[in-house]
Amino acid sequence: MPVVADATLYYPTGETALDRCRAYIVAQLAYHKRPARIPGGPALTISYEAGTGAHDVAPRVALVLQQSEPAKAVRWTVFDRELIDQVLAEHHLPKELGSVMPEERRSYIQEVLEDQMGVRPPSWVLAPKIAETVLHLVSAGHVILVGRGANIIARRMPNVFHVRLIGSLPQRVERMRQLRGVSGDAAAKLVEDEDQAHSGYARAHFHVQPGDDHLYHLILNTDDIPPSESARMIADAAARFFQRGMRRREA
Repeated sequence: MPVVADATLYYPTGETALDRCRAYIVAQLAYHKRPARIPGGPALTISYEAGTGAHDVAPRVALVLQQSEPAKAVRWTVFDRELIDQVLAEHHLPKELGSVMPEERRSYIQEVLEDQMGVRPPSWVLAPKIAETVLHLVSAGHVILVGRGANIIARRMPNVFHVRLIGSLPQRVERMRQLRGVSGDAAAKLVEDEDQAHSGYARAHFHVQPGDDHLYHLILNTDDIPPSESARMIADAAARFFQRGMRRREA
């Protein structure tokens, strides 16, 4: 099964990631009209260290989970980079902002200047919109949210299973080198920059460290585990978590 790290094909049906996200939204709009719907469907968040294969693993997890769903159930859908598109659409923001919403921490002066120059709104405006969208998606259920602090935003929601992918630095750099087709030094710089951006985003907006083990139900070292096996392990653990939650609700 071909799996890539952007919105090109990675579903056997020939759909793109963005197509599937759009279909999910349409399906949920119809689903919300049905009576007797149990709020808070099953959902996952995946936090990750750079170069651990999260963007490869997430769609595989969705496919595994989908195998045990009824034929007419809303499909498991990954909101990865497409989460930004959903934030922009939900809050009627310009689509052009999608390319200037990185997970980096900017100085207060820089944010004010960029806001006044019309480059992008400040993070204290954008971050709550991202959080609101995350909460809407995990409340609907059958979603896998990758990055963007989704695990922190949804950490008090009992229907959400939180995963963290980690790996040794040499392995992560090598995976990044192969993925981006760059030199080892360039890959090491990409890993360092991305890790710092994730950490700064979590500290600035949520006052936590993404490496805090207590934020997750499952922490998986992907060094020696291929993406397909990682996906199976995550899906199996998540399925048991959801089953326990269902039994508690029915008790």
